[in-house]
Amino acid sequence: MVATKAKKTTEEIVENDTKKQEQTTTPVEDSEITEVKEETESEENSKTEETAIEETSVEKEVETVEETETESSIEEVIETEVKDVVEVKEEKPIKVVEEEFDWEKLESSDYNETEREDLEKEYLPTLSKVEDKKVLDGTVVRITDREVIVDINFKSDGVIGRTEFRYNPDLKAGDTVEVLIEKQEDKNGQLILSHRRARVLRAWEKVNTAEDTGEIVEGTIRSRTKGGMIVEVFGIEAFLPGSQIDVKPIRDYDDYVGKKMEFKVLKVNEAFRNVVVSHKALIEADIEEQKKEIMSKLEKGQVLEGVVKNTTSYGVFVDLGGVDGLIHITDLSWGRIVHPEEIVTLDEKINVVILDFDEGKKRIQLGLKQLSEHPWNSLDEDLKVGDVIKGKVVVVADYGVFVEIQPGIEALLHVSEMSWSTHLRSANDFFKVGDEVDAQILTLDKEERKMSLGIKQMQEDPWSVITKKFPVDSKHNVKVINFTNFGIFVELDVGIDGLVHISDLSWTKKIKHPAEFTSVGEMLDVVVLEIDIENRRISLGHKQLEDNPWDTYETLFIEGNSYKGKITEMFDKGALIALEHDVEAFAPKRHLEKEGGSSAGVGEELDFKVLEFSKENKKILVSHTDTLKQTEKKAERSSAKKTKKAVDKIQETQQKSTLGDLDVLSSLKEDIDKKEKDSDSE
Repeated sequence: MVATKAKKTTEEIVENDTKKQEQTTTPVEDSEITEVKEETESEENSKTEETAIEETSVEKEVETVEETETESSIEEVIETEVKDVVEVKEEKPIKVVEEEFDWEKLESSDYNETEREDLEKEYLPTLSKVEDKKVLDGTVVRITDREVIVDINFKSDGVIGRTEFRYNPDLKAGDTVEVLIEKQEDKNGQLILSHRRARVLRAWEKVNTAEDTGEIVEGTIRSRTKGGMIVEVFGIEAFLPGSQIDVKPIRDYDDYVGKKMEFKVLKVNEAFRNVVVSHKALIEADIEEQKKEIMSKLEKGQVLEGVVKNTTSYGVFVDLGGVDGLIHITDLSWGRIVHPEEIVTLDEKINVVILDFDEGKKRIQLGLKQLSEHPWNSLDEDLKVGDVIKGKVVVVADYGVFVEIQPGIEALLHVSEMSWSTHLRSANDFFKVGDEVDAQILTLDKEERKMSLGIKQMQEDPWSVITKKFPVDSKHNVKVINFTNFGIFVELDVGIDGLVHISDLSWTKKIKHPAEFTSVGEMLDVVVLEIDIENRRISLGHKQLEDNPWDTYETLFIEGNSYKGKITEMFDKGALIALEHDVEAFAPKRHLEKEGGSSAGVGEELDFKVLEFSKENKKILVSHTDTLKQTEKKAERSSAKKTKKAVDKIQETQQKSTLGDLDVLSSLKEDIDKKEKDSDSE
């Protein structure tokens, strides 16, 4: 019955459409024929597809209908439709007027209202409620080379490109797949689905749910990347930081590529398409419980077995079965080591002793060397201060070297005990790591486990024969080795340095710094002035090699006399004056005033009067201004004498004088006498 209805319906549709096209045809231009042909071909294809879909639906609902009769009816309808369409194409004047088809009118001829409602109630619940952009689960019906047909319990099946299932080569009919409804019907009435987009949307839903609920997800590590790994979770690429792979340090990341592991979603940023996962978070909870249990059972001095987890420059981390402990590099061996790898290797099982622990901070300090006897306990009991021992230099510092007497026993050889010289140098100038050395024991404390050595004690002390080799007043040619602000250090012999004070460099010149007189490395003639054996000091002089010229200068430069001099240098308080015989004198600033009130300057040659001469202090004080005053006084004396003579002459020639004239003459005479007295007093 259903097949008959389908047949009638299809025939009526074709007949009605053909009649309407014939009645409404109007002349058209030749240029429109091509467009009409294309539209007609499209309609033909569409109708053919609709007929095929209806045929499929009929076969599913009524299996007892004869297939041959249905196929025959459909073929007749198709042939009739094609013929009518061909006839329309041959007619030049064609104009198609579309009119909505009245489905109600078509169906009313076979079913009454009640039957129709009953059928709808029975059929409609079997269909899924379909909405665009919604993700549903569908069943694979058929697979071709290019397409996968999926049934979503809709009026028609959807078609998905085979390329979207490339990741799943084992796909077969009957499998359930997730699909996204792109469009319920395209222009051809086809249901458009997408499996790829459905996977992405469904994956993000799963990832967000896993983050919210803390659900454990499974993923596959695909490749390495900077700072971690790329993990595929639900088809999405997620980032697994290197620190979140395991609680143990990762030595080779490539070993994890291709592994399937469980993860916890830590962070999701859908806007930037970022997902961060962690495997370490899954096992940390268990480890925390193990840590609490282990820490509660720890005791100082307890010996445990552990596995070397990691080595650093400062120590070794040991896994004690869920909790880590640190062996500092100084607790690995009684001897000195450069790196922990000299003692242990990764993954090695070792016994350690607990030195200390902090239960609150979960820190455990371990020791390895404490499990063996201290080397000082095996030191030779007959060893004493003064004995000479052999050792190897293991550490070199500026202040000295450490010498290993035997494994675990080291002694300090200070730089001051390497040479008798008081001019100390760096220990690097004497030794390097690995050198064999013979040294004398200076101090030995077995309780404190300390020992100091010396090598200069094995040589003769040069200060024991200093008075014989360098007696006072003996002259020597020595090498300048260093400068200070107060003098020059010279080397008399190996281990013996002497000082030439800056005041003992020259009799006549005032030297501000030794660099003005000589330079480091040059040879200098000196004379021994004084020796202090107790403090190991020797004073030297250079100027003492010559006689003291100040004995002669005392007779040449007499106080009150004037001498020619040249200004060589100016200071705030005065100037330096170069006199004859390379003697330097000093003129205070107020004694540099010239005639006319100006001040003398550098390079001027003037007369200077000696104001003060000190042989003990080697000091001469001179003045140029005083030489001008001497000249003025001489001129005043000469003028006074001439005036007196003139007055006496006038008195002789005048026999009579008035009282007024006598007063004038008397006053003039008093002035002259006063000037003479002042001149004599100066």
